[in-house]
Amino acid sequence: AGMKRSRGVALFVALVVVALATVLASRIGADGARDQRRAATLALQQQAFQIALGAEAWAAEILRDDAERNRRDSLDEVWATPLPPLPVEGGTVTGRLEDLQGRFNLNNLVKPDGTRNPVAYAQFVRLLATLQMEPKWASLVVDWIDPDTVADGVDGAEDGVYTGQDPPYRAANRAITSISELLALPGFGVERYRRLQPFVTALPAGTTLNVCTAPGAVLDSLADNFTVFGQDPKQLAANRERGCFPYVSDVEAGLQSVLSADELQALRATLGEQSNWFRATTRVGIGTTQLTLYSLLQRNPGGYTRTVLRSFGTE
Repeated sequence: AGMKRSRGVALFVALVVVALATVLASRIGADGARDQRRAATLALQQQAFQIALGAEAWAAEILRDDAERNRRDSLDEVWATPLPPLPVEGGTVTGRLEDLQGRFNLNNLVKPDGTRNPVAYAQFVRLLATLQMEPKWASLVVDWIDPDTVADGVDGAEDGVYTGQDPPYRAANRAITSISELLALPGFGVERYRRLQPFVTALPAGTTLNVCTAPGAVLDSLADNFTVFGQDPKQLAANRERGCFPYVSDVEAGLQSVLSADELQALRATLGEQSNWFRATTRVGIGTTQLTLYSLLQRNPGGYTRTVLRSFGTE
């Protein structure tokens, strides 16, 4: 009987050992397969990133060539033509360049001395009205940028408002680096952000507006009762197929009927037909890996282009 019990215990132990070995082998196999998948995914992501960097360098070269050939930057030029899907090893790459100086620069709302820029402020209020957005956002953006802690009028907001949010935070009190910072304004929301996004940018303060590429809504925001270019977007796009439209002189001619000589003189310094700031958007798809790279590019007068900022997935 004792021998039978010993054999039973030995058999039980053997079964337990086999079961444990099976579980361990299964676990090791699963971990190995997961590690392999992780390594493969990381390799694809790195491959996609290198391809995106190559497209970014290509965009910089296109901008350099454009600077040598053209005195203006308009939407009929090579840089403005989107890159169609091109085959790469295991996938495709697409891209496009956008002229960010064709948008309203939010950082122009505050002058170098830290005070509100009245010309840019009035223009932004008009742009908000065109997009059916409340004018209060102009004061909120001013307070987000300016270095003081005094609210800009009744609609402004400084730390006292932001520390009451959940979770609490503080006003940046510095220049905006990404327009996604608008989402930090209390109650701004994604819907307003998407509505305003195509018309604004965040560049160093003092950049001029390229009238050759600016949307009609941005052009018409230059003055009250100025509705020359935004009423027919299709016609504006058709006019731009042949080159720069409108020229600065065209805009000034239209503004003469709604602005005084002094107002027109102040506005003239904010307009141009060239650009130094562009954004390259590159999308790479390899297998199940998808990568989007946003590159903020600065082109100096000599044509040399450098990457100032990169972001992934969002602008």
